[in-house]
Order: sequence, then structure tokens, then C-alpha cells
Amino acid sequence: MNAAYCKIQVRFMLHDDIALGSGKVDLLAAIAQTGSIAAAGRLMGMSYRRAWLLVETMNSCFREPLVVSVKGGKQGGGAHLTPMGQQVLELYRSMMLKISQQTENHQQQLLQLLGNVSEPSLPSQTT
Repeated sequence: MNAAYCKIQVRFMLHDDIALGSGKVDLLAAIAQTGSIAAAGRLMGMSYRRAWLLVETMNSCFREPLVVSVKGGKQGGGAHLTPMGQQVLELYRSMMLKISQQTENHQQQLLQLLGNVSEPSLPSQTT
């Protein structure tokens, strides 16, 4: 990646808590992919405790839980997104894509005004 790029971050706050941001959205996606809070945390390079605390914060900030965990047993337990969790994940990703698309011209213009930059670029949108 070039030295200059634009990174747009959006956070939804509830009181002093970050209810949702890019890291928590990535965690939701990892839980959906792995079916486990622990595995999602490992995938993202964080401890189970950190991942669990982030899930707890999200669950307490929204009207309904975004993630439900099931204790072990014959099935081995795990976690999954609730319909609300899936909706939040999709809405956030869609919103970020639209923000990036709508501001692309402004981003390019501002990047060109930065010093010591040969070819500024925008990060690719894969979500």
C-alpha cells in the first residue's frame, strides 16, 4: 500500500460505550465465520476474554443481543449471530461502502494535497 491513504472510521456510541465500530463489526463477521467467540478472537489476534468483553458490550448496547453463545455438551457449544446481529453487520458494511463511494472524489482531492506522496490511493472496498 502507498504511504498515503484515507481510512474512514465510524463509531456508534451509547453513553460512554462504543456500541459499534469497525473492530466490533470484524468480530461479528469472525463469529459468523467460525461459530465461536474464542475462535473469532484467535482469528483476530485477541484473547477470548477481550472478544467476550466486546460481545458483552455490543449485546448490552443494542435492544436485542447480537451474539448468542451456547454452552458445551455433545454439540460442543459455540456462538452465532442473532437475526439482529446479522442485520447490524449488513447495515454497517453497506453504510461504510456508501460513505466511501460518496466521498471518493473528496478523498482523492485531499490525498493529492498531502506532501511527499507519489501516487495516493484509496483502500479497496472488499466488504
